[in-house]
This record gives sequence, structure tokens and C-alpha cells, in this order.
Amino acid sequence: MSIPAPAPHLSMTSSAIALRERARSLGVDLENLPQHIAIIMDGNGRWAKARGFARLLGHREGYRALRGILLAASELGVRYLTVYAFSVENWRRPQDEVMGLMKLIEQAARDELRLMHQNNVRVNITGRVHEVPETLQRALREGMETTSTNTGITFTLAVNYGGRAEITDAVKAIVRNGTPADEITEEMISENLYNPHQPDPDLMVRTAGEMRWSNFLIWQSAYTELVVSEVSWPDFKPDHLIEAVKTYQARVRKFGAVVE
Repeated sequence: MSIPAPAPHLSMTSSAIALRERARSLGVDLENLPQHIAIIMDGNGRWAKARGFARLLGHREGYRALRGILLAASELGVRYLTVYAFSVENWRRPQDEVMGLMKLIEQAARDELRLMHQNNVRVNITGRVHEVPETLQRALREGMETTSTNTGITFTLAVNYGGRAEITDAVKAIVRNGTPADEITEEMISENLYNPHQPDPDLMVRTAGEMRWSNFLIWQSAYTELVVSEVSWPDFKPDHLIEAVKTYQARVRKFGAVVE
């Protein structure tokens, strides 16, 4: 497949200008955006069930929603977006749903690559990717390789990911390196996580009203601000993202200190 080069992005597109003006009109401070937003895309199955559809159709609509949110985050000026696509616990779901999700992620990775590359998006993957089907691994690798030199938003897809699994893998790497137990530090664990060069999330958005962290970026999110939306993920629109950012900006981040 021939993928065109990304746009030069020397100036903002009309779409980005319009979105930023929309955000500003809703009270968002464009000079104080969260650098890194993480999203738990919840509610796809319930969205489908409420409409009499198969759960997999809800996941398909969810990936369509993700396209709009990724582009909106990029246009706003967010530098990193990380989304929870498939957890290590999701293997417990019915086999047909698991296999359907694997195929859907692969299809989305291939179908959306052209759009992401044209929009200067840098694709990244996190999780135990070596455990997913080989065809999906190839599609994910192609996305990362094709967009590796892009300079826009870094979009990380968490596939076969779990926060506890990531911490376990980090500790194993440290032990394999021969580091004595009393020399292991928090900084050392952070340096051995899957994406050590990415900043911790400033804002975590969870859709569909659930109030759980669900084992997502639990090390990195020690001081992340959580915003829960009642909207199911397939219905989550750029205006909902803007509202989450506005909620984030209304908070005072203390990081354990006292702020007068």
C-alpha cells in the first residue's frame, strides 16, 4: 500500500482553527491544555445492547468515535493521547468477541493509517503485543514504522495491556539486569516501563459513567486527574472532550502538597 507523505503542518488548518475557537468559546484556556490525555473507552457493549445490536457492532462504532477524538485532540494542541483498546483481562470475554476485537483492531490499524499519516500523527503501541495474533502485530508495526518521523500528536494504542502486568515486566527487567533489591528506586521502575519517555497523563477520561481505573496506567496515573463522563464511548464527541478539558482546568493539582 502506498502511503502519501504527511502534510507539512506549517500552519493550522481551518478545521483546527474552528475547533480551537469552539473550545475557547466554551471556556477552555488553550494555553493550559493537558499535555497527555488517557482515555478508557467504555460502554461500547452496553451502547450496542441498548439498540438491539451485537456487542461487536458497538466496538466498531467505538473505533469510529476514536477517529474523531484523535483528530480533535490533535487540533486542540494535545501532545499525547493514549487509549485503552484491549486489556490483559479482556481475554476472559467470549471467544467470538475476543477474536472479533482482534480483527477489528487490525482492520482499524490498516484502514486509519493513511489518515493518521496525512495528519502528522505518530503511532505508538503499548502492552504485551507479542501475545496477540501475528497479523495484528504486523499491522501495528507498520503503523509505527510508517509514522515514526511524524511530529504531531503521539497516539498510543494500549493492546493486551495491563498496569500490573507493565509493572511486573518492569521489575523483571530490573532483576534480569542484576540490580540488588535495595538499589531499586521509583525512577528505575519508571525507566523500565513500556513507554518511559512519555510524560505521565495529566488527564484520564472514562466514559459510560464507570468509576474504576481498570488497571490502566496505574503507575503513571498516581496524580492524574480523573474525569468521568456519563456518555457511552460511541457517542463521545469533540465537545465532550472539550468539556473534560474544561473540568480538568478548573481543578488545582497539588501533587501531595498544600496549595493556598
